[in-house]
Amino acid sequence: MNPTLSIVIVSYNTRQLTATAIESVYAETRKTDFELIVLDNLSSDGSAECIEEKFPDVKLIKSKQNLGFAGGNNKAIELAAGEYVLLLNPDTVVLDGAIDVLMDFARSQPQAGIWGGRTLFADGTLNPTCCHHRMTLWNQLCTSVGLSSVFKKTALFGGESYGAWQRDSVRQVDIVSGCYLLTRLETWRKLGGFDLKFFMYGEEADFCLRAEKLGCSPMMTPDSRIIHYGGASEKVRADKMVNLLAAKMELILSHWPVWQRSVGKFLFFMRVYTRIAGFSLFSVLKPSKANYRESLGVWKTILRRSREWENGYSGRV
Repeated sequence: MNPTLSIVIVSYNTRQLTATAIESVYAETRKTDFELIVLDNLSSDGSAECIEEKFPDVKLIKSKQNLGFAGGNNKAIELAAGEYVLLLNPDTVVLDGAIDVLMDFARSQPQAGIWGGRTLFADGTLNPTCCHHRMTLWNQLCTSVGLSSVFKKTALFGGESYGAWQRDSVRQVDIVSGCYLLTRLETWRKLGGFDLKFFMYGEEADFCLRAEKLGCSPMMTPDSRIIHYGGASEKVRADKMVNLLAAKMELILSHWPVWQRSVGKFLFFMRVYTRIAGFSLFSVLKPSKANYRESLGVWKTILRRSREWENGYSGRV
């Protein structure tokens, strides 16, 4: 008999984190009949061997190449047999029967088609990255000129975030994070899974926006809670931001009307120039602050590498 749920984890050099995530799945998922599929992206830290030894019931795929997040999930879900499929990051810990709660929520809100829960940092504080707004001209303008940083807790100027909302109520959202995303296997297959042109970042946003065209209206519940360690205090780094801007530009090219695309590119350049101007000023006013000079150097590097992101991933030279 096929399981109700297929849980998929894609790992890469996260041996202990992945093991902890798997342990929490087994410990906290008591009501839902599930299978667990782990694809290891050619880790060099013994992740695959650890999983094989400690968790013999896991369907383990030892990839012979690093397929990335999108490719890894696509490959793993080829083996999925459940009615539902749950994407779960390796740097997560399932709390208080969260997956059972999320499954109950999905059954109570079948029209949503995509469901997510509330993510927390290790100290129990909110990790707001569990969901976010789609990109629009307005929220990208707010981000580009810095309004989303100054007024980040307001719904009007908060950019792609949801302002001061603490993810403490049931709500329809635009994008559910791929770190904890539940959907039907049928929906996944209709959409062809993740679009592989999203080399890094943006794949879940593209998936949710394409799912909307099938009639899905993603929703999240605060009652399903997991720890998600990622991004707790991450600094802006050039490589990450170059890939992030490329992904966002790819989303613009895929989902924005033609007339808005050039404006979107302009707003991305505005974002870079305003950061360079701001950190240049701060470096002069407070020369003892090394982090200002470091951030200035990062944003100048992002500008120099603009040919890598200004036309999305598919337009890289």
